[in-house]
Amino acid sequence: MAHQDHGRKDTGCSQAHDVHRALQWLLARVSLTHVGWRVDCTWTPLKLVFAALLWAWSDEKTLIERFVTSRKMILHLYPHASKPAKSYQAFLKLLRKWTAVWLDLLREAFRQRTASLTQVWTVAGWVVFAGDGSRIDVPRTRSNEKHYAPQSALARAARRRVKRSRSTKRRRAQELRQRKANVPQIWLTTVWHVGSGLPWDWRTGPSDSSEREHLREMLPTLPKNSLLTADAGFVGYPMWQAILGAGHHLLVRVGGNVRLLKKLGYARERNGLVYLWSDRAAKKRLPPLVLRLIVVHGGRRPLYLVTSVTDTAKLSDAQAAEIYRRRWGIELFYRHCKQTFERRKLRSHNADNAMLELHWSLLGVWAMGLHSHHRLVGRGVLPERISFAKVLRAYRRSIREYKSPPDRGERLLQLLDQAILDNYHRRNKSSRDYPRKKHETAAGPPIIRFATAAQVRMAQSLKADYRKRLTA
Repeated sequence: MAHQDHGRKDTGCSQAHDVHRALQWLLARVSLTHVGWRVDCTWTPLKLVFAALLWAWSDEKTLIERFVTSRKMILHLYPHASKPAKSYQAFLKLLRKWTAVWLDLLREAFRQRTASLTQVWTVAGWVVFAGDGSRIDVPRTRSNEKHYAPQSALARAARRRVKRSRSTKRRRAQELRQRKANVPQIWLTTVWHVGSGLPWDWRTGPSDSSEREHLREMLPTLPKNSLLTADAGFVGYPMWQAILGAGHHLLVRVGGNVRLLKKLGYARERNGLVYLWSDRAAKKRLPPLVLRLIVVHGGRRPLYLVTSVTDTAKLSDAQAAEIYRRRWGIELFYRHCKQTFERRKLRSHNADNAMLELHWSLLGVWAMGLHSHHRLVGRGVLPERISFAKVLRAYRRSIREYKSPPDRGERLLQLLDQAILDNYHRRNKSSRDYPRKKHETAAGPPIIRFATAAQVRMAQSLKADYRKRLTA
């Protein structure tokens, strides 16, 4: 915490001071003393972080209005300190310079807060995380198109073909079609803690980024021996080998895009034991991945799951099915961010600013969730019973009425105590034909084959080599 902010006595009773106490609690474990700050800068590191979170929480329609509101709250909270610069561009310039550093500090502090939620830290004895990706729209500007339109080799080849066309009219038509296809979007891949319902880490990139590569980058941030669950998009030998090599376990849904082997003889055979061993991995003499196939019945179609936990005493079929059912919470997390938090489309026209807007929005969602969870989960409320919409309204109400003393029963913590879902039984809305609703084909069962004699011999050879290395 910067020296300018030490020794300040918080005796206020306005709505702003309630929010300030929440911010102080969130950043109590974050040290900003090592930040090389200019002496003549009117912003302090702590005030800038506070302003950035308030900027993300605000419900003003434009980014500049959000900044004005957050700066007014800072002035109200620190009336005797030097006034921070009122230039929005100066605010963004500082954020562009320091967000990369503060992201690491804040994420690590927020992870420690998440881990302290001991009541919901584990599910069925496992620390469970879910991984999934989604796209966030950005305005169609030249800057955003340059950074967030599809960047794959296929997209670049299509753009080159447009330039080679001789006919001006035809080239213009191709350019229009290509421009329509190159919609600028930010691809967001998130690792989400299943027990608490809070994010853990995320990666971003252009709209055609690989969510598998993003997930592989985030594996070192997970606690050792975690269980990672994902849908049928996160399959393949390299992906699963990376998860297991990082010291974690996996629970993944599989379909017809996965080929599994039986009776390979590489491990002790038991009921449900299968192997993933691609031809490319076999040619490189990489070992087969030993897995357990779980078939879950009860829905319209059977659900096929594979897990690296082969011992049913550590993870039963029922527990695996329940964990994968709870994976759906990451889809709700994206819905909260896009719909309730209104981040389906960002407002920044500059590519760098759009990334700042997204990062601080995610930090804002995480911060609100941590503060509300520590109050409600400690009182026995399950995370899935906490209403994100009510939590968001509580914060935004306190920000809008920051100068006013709260009425009886309307302090921030009292509003958070009421942020619980009601017991109303809602109807199933799956039959509604929404325009954005995905109509995907069913994954189907995985392709399972018995291992050939050649595969069995190679597996035995690899097994013998592995034993020699252990005894050497």
